[in-house]
Amino acid sequence: MGHPVHLIIDGQPHDLTVDPRTTLLDALRDHLGNMSPKKGCDHGQCGACTVLVDGRRLNSCLLLAVSLDGAEVLTSDGLAPDGEPSVLHTAFLEQDAFQCGYCTPGQICSATGVLREAADGHPSVVTEDHGHDHPIELTEDEIRERMSGNLCRCGAYVNIVAAVRQAAGASTASEGTAR
Repeated sequence: MGHPVHLIIDGQPHDLTVDPRTTLLDALRDHLGNMSPKKGCDHGQCGACTVLVDGRRLNSCLLLAVSLDGAEVLTSDGLAPDGEPSVLHTAFLEQDAFQCGYCTPGQICSATGVLREAADGHPSVVTEDHGHDHPIELTEDEIRERMSGNLCRCGAYVNIVAAVRQAAGASTASEGTAR
């Protein structure tokens, strides 16, 4: 028996009827045809399925769609409205931060979350002496720690870190363009 769920995906409302065991990832891919989030490990360990749910970066393979009724879900596609690349999309291209591209949508969603978290002053394990009253500088160590849940089988980590740093600089310069 299916259960109704209302989701706002990349700004568009969708009413679905899904099996209660359907993950958000499967709802996106199988019910809505949104192929941006990828099914990698299907266990929440690789980050290929990372999306933003109500502004928080989460692994969509671990979330039941029925538990998210009314949620706003943003995929990498939604970060490029009307086909215009976001600051992060551009930085990933300019820094050659992908090879096969399979992990890229999840990396970009995660990096979007990283930029927001740092701008909002949320410390990570490697953040030193932070008083929560100002944005956190996204050093290479900060970026590596914050992006550690997103794996890249091709090993493009150096370029991914460079892309996030570039986007962080662009985001700071334009007061949140990457948001």
